[in-house]
Amino acid sequence: MKKLTFLLLCITTIGLVSCKKDVYVPDSGLPNQTIETVINANQWVYSENNTRLSTTVSFPEIDDATFRNDGILVYIYPDNSVNEYKQLPMVFDAQAYSYIVRKGSITIDIQTSGDNVLIPKKPTAPIGLRVVIVTSSL
Repeated sequence: MKKLTFLLLCITTIGLVSCKKDVYVPDSGLPNQTIETVINANQWVYSENNTRLSTTVSFPEIDDATFRNDGILVYIYPDNSVNEYKQLPMVFDAQAYSYIVRKGSITIDIQTSGDNVLIPKKPTAPIGLRVVIVTSSL
């Protein structure tokens, strides 16, 4: 019985050691694209029940192929006094920021992160928007 157990242990060890890890190197022919724009304070619109603020920004770069195959990362620059972008979705100043990607546009939503009765505060200054399109090899 000990010989059989030892034999199975050896076979298992050899099988696990022979596993190969594949490392994929990104194709340098697939460039990522970074697009920066600004959302002005007057572009935000309240929903019919005032529980959400939204704005839709046109992005013709998000065509059918990009929408179906590529990754789209969205960042905002929520506070002009701090030099940093923050990736969405996120919570900033007790408000939840999220986004929806569609062909040709991205919609940014602001909602209160707690009670649905609270009304989100409309931004009073421009907010920087950075979109990174990560090209896929599909």
